[in-house]
Amino acid sequence: MTEDGTGLLTIGELARATGLTVRTIRYWSDEGVLTPVTRSSGGYRLYDAAAVARLELIRTLRELGLGLDDVRGVLAGERSVAEVAATHVAALDAQIRSLKVTRAVLSTVARRGSSAEETALMNKLARLSAAERQRIMEEFVAETLHGLDTVDPDIQERMRQTAVRLAENPTPEEVDAWVELAEMLQDPEFRAQMRQAVEFNAADRQPGEPRGRSLWFAKRLVELVAPVRERGVRPAAPEADRVLDELFGDADRAAVLERMTAGFNERVARYRELLAVVNRTPAPPHAEDFAWVVAALRVRAGR
Repeated sequence: MTEDGTGLLTIGELARATGLTVRTIRYWSDEGVLTPVTRSSGGYRLYDAAAVARLELIRTLRELGLGLDDVRGVLAGERSVAEVAATHVAALDAQIRSLKVTRAVLSTVARRGSSAEETALMNKLARLSAAERQRIMEEFVAETLHGLDTVDPDIQERMRQTAVRLAENPTPEEVDAWVELAEMLQDPEFRAQMRQAVEFNAADRQPGEPRGRSLWFAKRLVELVAPVRERGVRPAAPEADRVLDELFGDADRAAVLERMTAGFNERVARYRELLAVVNRTPAPPHAEDFAWVVAALRVRAGR
């Protein structure tokens, strides 16, 4: 209470009562969130006792990050605290997602030692919408399959259904994987490599051949190789010849190696790993089995 017995408080007295600074209270008053009840004869703003409780509410809402417009709406009874809180939570969630993307990009920049141009590209890729990310994948698949109508229909279907589903709340590792994947999908060298693998599939398929032969071959390869590899048989071991014979018969090993290398090399394996990370799906199985076959073919090609 003021010394003149009016029961009204000056800004200085409010500051002492609430622990806020005079400057802060004056600013909130200027912005219309704390209206004085009158002014003194000297023109100073005066507030009633209820202003103390009002200031505590204003301070709480501001500490929670609400803007003055939202605070004003709550104090005027236009919106409830719960309504404003729900809106603010949604805004904070969006901000957190953005900060995680920023952190992931900066982590990648630091790890790679990226230039300014590379940093700008990574930031752009990381902030693409879900539709834009999927468009990059669809363009990659369309270019890979263009004009190759004889590709195994099961392979075509699988490629066209490949999706990019980066979570709304991605981890830095997932954002990093998406940036690397997007760079790979737009890399002319990798596109040409995938195109070559699909061209081999199209050329090898005989007229009238049932769909699914490519997937049957992959399954057969795993059935033959996995037990041998798990027993510790090395690709250069004589026992590997039997496995290659069962898989490829008397086909020219150099030609087979060229086809296998196109479809099952380190970059293709990395492409599949990145998709799994981005989509939060299990890592591609049996990559070691295909790598074992390629290694066995390379050993024999060098003889």
